Amino acid sequence: MAIEKDPPAETPGAGAPAPGRRTPGRRAGDHGRYGRLSRERVLATALALVDREGLSALSMRRTGAELGVEAMALYRYAAGKDALLDGLVEALYTELEEELAASGEAPEWRDELHRIAAATYRVALAHPQVAPLLATRMLAVPLARRPLAVLRDHERILALLQRAGLDEEATVMAFRAVTGWVLGYVLGDLRAMVDNPDETEPAFRLGLHRMPPRELPCLRGAAPTLARRGAPEGLAAGLDALLDRFVPGAAPVPGTGPAPGTGPATG
Repeated sequence: MAIEKDPPAETPGAGAPAPGRRTPGRRAGDHGRYGRLSRERVLATALALVDREGLSALSMRRTGAELGVEAMALYRYAAGKDALLDGLVEALYTELEEELAASGEAPEWRDELHRIAAATYRVALAHPQVAPLLATRMLAVPLARRPLAVLRDHERILALLQRAGLDEEATVMAFRAVTGWVLGYVLGDLRAMVDNPDETEPAFRLGLHRMPPRELPCLRGAAPTLARRGAPEGLAAGLDALLDRFVPGAAPVPGTGPAPGTGPATG
């Protein structure tokens, strides 16, 4: 997210504050510790706070303290904590747009979908504490009330699927499949897997001794592999498998074709 440079911090005056004036510290107005506030500055501060300390640390009061203002000064830019959460989603999609703009659009619709999916993966994993909001806030916020950056992402993907020659119904089905796959893959890579981070023995580190072997033999066997991140190659392979279902015969991106056994559906 593009952030304007902060002006130098103000040098405190030498004398005592005049009667009726606030002592140095948090301000009631919208001039923060580093200059005038803006929505971009508020969201950038909230994003940095959550990146550093997790979602549980986020509040209007805490965000205001980070900026050197009282919480009331933020309501001009976010109506409350829910709006702040939606702002974090907006910040991630804005960062995605900036990453996509930094390189040229791919000429083929499938290549461009791969480029969008890979960039989404990188941005989400760069902000693992915020990424779950990409799912939870979409459950809470109606389509028309989502941030414009989110809606532009929806529009990009729908337009690419239409370029593939899909009719309206197939486009919507493919849109749901593609966006669901990308988000699900991201969240799968971010889910907690390690039971005891201080344990050096892999089985005990994952807590496999807590899982009954007779009831869960497959899961116990797969756990070490599940604990590793899937990597962009897995994301690309799954995306190609989905696209082949909707547009059979379309060539996959070189080097990211479907895994063995995941070709076009025949039934």
